Order: sequence, then C-alpha cells, then structure tokens
Amino acid sequence: MSTSSEPLIRLQHVKKIYETAAGDFTALKDISLNIHEGEFFGILGKSGAGKTTLLNMITGVDRVSSGEVLVGKAGSETSIHTLDEDQLALWRGKNLGVVFQSFQLLPMLTLVENIMLPLDLCGLYRPAESRERALELLKLVELEEHARKTPKAISGGQQQRVSIARALAADPPILVADEPTGSLDSVTADHIFAIFERLVSSGKTIVMVSHDTGLTPRFSRHLVIHDGEILPNGTEIKKGKVQQS
Repeated sequence: MSTSSEPLIRLQHVKKIYETAAGDFTALKDISLNIHEGEFFGILGKSGAGKTTLLNMITGVDRVSSGEVLVGKAGSETSIHTLDEDQLALWRGKNLGVVFQSFQLLPMLTLVENIMLPLDLCGLYRPAESRERALELLKLVELEEHARKTPKAISGGQQQRVSIARALAADPPILVADEPTGSLDSVTADHIFAIFERLVSSGKTIVMVSHDTGLTPRFSRHLVIHDGEILPNGTEIKKGKVQQS
C-alpha cells in the first residue's frame, strides 16, 4: 500500500459545540488533522469521546462551530462547510461512501436495488449501467448469487458486505465507516477488514471509527480521541509509536 504525500482530508482548528439545557457542551476542541490519500486511517476512542462527531465533521453530516474541513487534492479541494445543504448532498454522493454499524439497507429493496440507490440520489443513475455496476460490486464482496434477495434473507455479516458495496456504488475516492464491525462476530469482522484492506490496496482512502483499540495493528495510521481532544496532547500514533503531528 502506498500513500500520497499530499493530504486528501484536512481539518484545521475544528471545534464543535452543542447547546444543551445544562449549558454548552464542547464535543471537539480545536482539532487539526491531515489524512492522506491511500491511508486506512483509524479514529479510536471510548463511547462519548468525540470520534463519531469527528467523523461527522469530515462527512459534513454535522456543521463545525468553528474551523474548516477541506477535502480533495491541493488545488481542487472543497471547503465542505461552505456548501449549502443541496450542494453538500451532491458533493457527498460523489466523493464519499459511508458504511454504518447498523447497515441501513432498505428492507423492501433487493440487494442489487439497494446498491443502485446512491447512484439515483446523486444523479448518476443509468438503468443498464447502474445494474451492471451493482452486480460487479456484489461480486467484489462475494454475494452476487444473492442479488435478488432482500436484506432479511441474508445474515448480518452479509448485510454489512452489501453496505460496503453500496458505499462504493459511485466509485468515491473516500470511504468512511462508523463502527462497521461493532455488531459482528470476530470471524465476520475479519472478513470485513480484509475487504477494506483490498480497497485501500486498490487506491481508496478509508477513515474508520472504532472503540476497539485492539484493532490498531490493522490501520496504516490512527489517532486516539478522548473528551474531544487527540491524545496524547496533539500527537498521533503510527504503528504503536507516538509521533508529533
């Protein structure tokens, strides 16, 4: 696996503050971070540490309170939090694939129809070509024989593989995954990781959130977040070694 020296995702002094009945709650505290093209990047931390909030800043699902998130290669990057909701939805559909812990497949659609759905939502749907693309992706995750089944007819691990295929539908350069193996047994989780590793080897950039620090050897690089701050004290951890950011 090779990574680019140019960052693909840049967070610059990102803060996120939520207003609550008990007062303001700071979920992210001045986060600055670069993620490079071709990395399998892990965001690790306990429940409530801020890791999903950090992921939501990268996807634009939630808005920053201050700071900036830039996604894309230098010279063509997008400051995503300057986009309105329609622009952001279109940008996200073409640039990001999202994998959730709970799969979020539509139960009334077949597997192949679930995979085609993002193409429709981002304006890339072409009946014959989209179906062919969906079938190719089912083959990639070794589920092509189940194409006409609905999600309830397959296992949880198989549903997660379909959700990965769906995330790849528009061939985005970046995949983000929020606890994608959290509800799976260890054997199935290992299969999901193997798929991610193949995708990184083929040039994708993957950003994954997990509470399981035992997964650190699987990432090319990772950080640990605690109470909205990167630990230890503004440094990152690469292959078990603390390095200054």
